[in-house]
Amino acid sequence: MRTAIDLHWNRRHWLAAVAAAALGARAPLLAARPSGGRFAAAWQAAAGYQVGVLEANERALSIRSAVDVPTRAHALAAEPDGTLLTVARRPGDWLLRWRPDGSLLQWAWIEPDRAFNGHALVSADGKRLYTTEADLDSGDGLVGVRDRATLRKLAEWPTHGADPHALLLDASGDLMVANGGIRTRPETGRAKLDLDRMDASVVRLDAGDGRLRGQWRIDDARLSLRHLAWSGRTLAIAMQAEHSDPAAKAAAPVLALWDGRSIRAAQAADVPLLGYGGDVACAGRAVAVSCPRADGVAVWHADGRWHRRVPLDEACALAADVAGGWWAGGASLAMDAPNGVQRATPAGIRLDNHWLRLG
Repeated sequence: MRTAIDLHWNRRHWLAAVAAAALGARAPLLAARPSGGRFAAAWQAAAGYQVGVLEANERALSIRSAVDVPTRAHALAAEPDGTLLTVARRPGDWLLRWRPDGSLLQWAWIEPDRAFNGHALVSADGKRLYTTEADLDSGDGLVGVRDRATLRKLAEWPTHGADPHALLLDASGDLMVANGGIRTRPETGRAKLDLDRMDASVVRLDAGDGRLRGQWRIDDARLSLRHLAWSGRTLAIAMQAEHSDPAAKAAAPVLALWDGRSIRAAQAADVPLLGYGGDVACAGRAVAVSCPRADGVAVWHADGRWHRRVPLDEACALAADVAGGWWAGGASLAMDAPNGVQRATPAGIRLDNHWLRLG
């Protein structure tokens, strides 16, 4: 285990019912609750890419609103006033504020020598917005600090690594940022370069001035740390393996846990997860990681002990809810846990990596 605590793009063209027993009737990690709800989501439709709101009933999901976006979207964030933010997939050039009814409010386009890296976060006081970004010339990771009202950039802070992805606030209001550690170049787009020199890490940054308060790495340098969720005081980290050996890549862990001192991999699963964690959500005493290449959601106990895999074709988008459960979106079906009810997604769309439960 290696632990270190130290202190343009320009504008372009625009996942069989699973029984509740599959989640473990003998020792359920989640309490059953009424099903249904609304989700802010991104998807690909026949005419291009969209974001919008999906509504779940007992049988299916339906589209309540839809907004066309220029390129593929990635993460979504809710604002205190009920508006929503969506960020373009990396390397992206747009940030959009919109209402759940589908009305557009505000676009922001990034500077020509910068790229959005897919995630945004509202500050604890609601006055600022943090976005993960990349310097296209150097490849270095940045947190863009923006005025939340205008989306105008106020400052940039280094993430002390490359390929920053998800970010969260900790209990003190500081920023936890996942550096994926993979270098890219503008001329090669999303192509992954120099994987033998990957340097993934999680950093804590002072949310007021960006000072580095800590940096932590996992012992396998070919694991990219990407998505984050809090499980109590433990940070759950979804990972993607970048090993050159296919067997090592397929057997690599997809979940790590940070306890404030170090990062460790969760207990190995008893089924192949193929080294790719798409998203992570924590609910009740469970930590779930979607594994689209393994067609399922992998579930651990909160302390990192393996629990089981829940089948769902191309499972990727995950969302926790206040009732203590989680929802997963797949290629053509969505499901909620622990009820284990599957619903058809709207015909003609393909859900993207993330979604957000609205209620």
